[in-house]
Amino acid sequence: MVRVRIAPSPTGSLHVGNARTALFNYLFARQNQGTFIIRMEDTDAARSSRESETSMLEDFQWMKMDSDEGPLQGGNFGPYRQTERLGLYSKYTQMLLNNNKAYPCFCSAEHLQEQREQKRSNNQPYRYDRACANLDADTVAKRIKQGEPYAVRLRTPQEHVVVHDIIRGDIQFETDSFRDFIIVRPDGMPVYNYVVAMDDHLMEITHVIRGDDHISNTPKQVLVYDALGFTVPKFAHIPMILGKDHAKLSKRHGDTTVANFKEKGFLQEALINYLALLSWSPKTEREFFTMDELIQEFQLESVSKSAAVFDVDKLKWMNGNYIRQMEPNEYYKRILDFVRASELFTNGHITESDIANEERFTKILLTVRDNLETLMDVGQYLQPFFTMPGLTKGINAELSPEAKEILELPTSKDVLEGFLSELKKVENEGNSDGNHDTDTYTDTYIDTYIDAQTYKGLTKIVQKNSGAKGKALFMTIRVGISGEHKGPDMAELVSLLSVAEMISRLDYTIANRL
Repeated sequence: MVRVRIAPSPTGSLHVGNARTALFNYLFARQNQGTFIIRMEDTDAARSSRESETSMLEDFQWMKMDSDEGPLQGGNFGPYRQTERLGLYSKYTQMLLNNNKAYPCFCSAEHLQEQREQKRSNNQPYRYDRACANLDADTVAKRIKQGEPYAVRLRTPQEHVVVHDIIRGDIQFETDSFRDFIIVRPDGMPVYNYVVAMDDHLMEITHVIRGDDHISNTPKQVLVYDALGFTVPKFAHIPMILGKDHAKLSKRHGDTTVANFKEKGFLQEALINYLALLSWSPKTEREFFTMDELIQEFQLESVSKSAAVFDVDKLKWMNGNYIRQMEPNEYYKRILDFVRASELFTNGHITESDIANEERFTKILLTVRDNLETLMDVGQYLQPFFTMPGLTKGINAELSPEAKEILELPTSKDVLEGFLSELKKVENEGNSDGNHDTDTYTDTYIDTYIDAQTYKGLTKIVQKNSGAKGKALFMTIRVGISGEHKGPDMAELVSLLSVAEMISRLDYTIANRL
């Protein structure tokens, strides 16, 4: 049975590189009805934290990559934190020492550093001189009894190690450059390449799918497997993710963590889809996949050897497509946190009563949906429905040059006064019908609305009376009502603003901007 793992160090937020590695592991496990495991490699006591671990686990859950075993739910092969497995490592270390496959090394850090510097000054590569490799047992026992600190080194009798990689084929490593490497430090803490091999064996990991920055670690881990008599798992090293400058993706490229993208309003579906296509592509030119479809289509053997470039613009394009395809109810539900985080809400221009009017608010949200690349964009596009530059307190009164140019047209005053006059007729008709309910979006105005057909009828009257048409007609009305030269479809905008609100806006524009 296939068993794979993702083993991040909880020293910060979940990087998209680790997320992509986790995704490939997850897809491979589900495709083969296998087990997906999360293990925390938290032996870096100075940098690891439970807060970071919790954040990472939440990110995995947000991305819908629920593990079968891990720190949260446990499992038959735990514990799933390395710091809780130290007793297991000690047992195997003693086994290696007893079998003369490892030995204590009493060389001090200062002595080893002197050797490195001497080699460097002679332009020679550093190799451990195996000074402690052949100490007799009595000498070793005496020095240990005297309390002399020591590391534990693994004997490496092989001259080279050959690793078969599912993606890269056979890779040969010469062992001379790292012979007899340390597996336990003098402070008793085992090193990464030692514990990861033991963990993978004890958790019965069948396939190690990880980034190719770990390739240089692989021969050391294979030597640990061999020394302990463990079966070597299958390896697949996936290429790195690069920034647009083809350097390793880092903070200087902008957002690099799952948390960053989640906070910016990217959908997990889009991020999953995009990450899956970094260094892997389906047999067709298709670009959009659900998680279930990725499980069916993904092929580990088809992963490229070449590094992938992380293109945020492509991710935004994909995210925008996913936003537009969402069901209205789901769209409304998932975007509300971003509405409440917008300045329009925090400054009181959008209120909870606006949001509670779900039918109307959903219609407003749907009118701006085509403009969104991320959910966080929503605030800037909602403004015309709830504010007007200058009229609304706290909103910059300065018009754009394009909007000013439109209001300076010779017909603009006639157009706005004509449209205002027609709206007042509609308002009076509404009042004469006994419609005195207050507007659901502000208690100040009468709740009278027009539909798209009525709007078109009113513009025809204004066109006939003013002689204006095209841009001079429609753009002037847009600027007069919204203060902007671009924005949502005008037929939708005017149908979602009360007549009284439009009258107030036009009164302001005519009095202050013409």
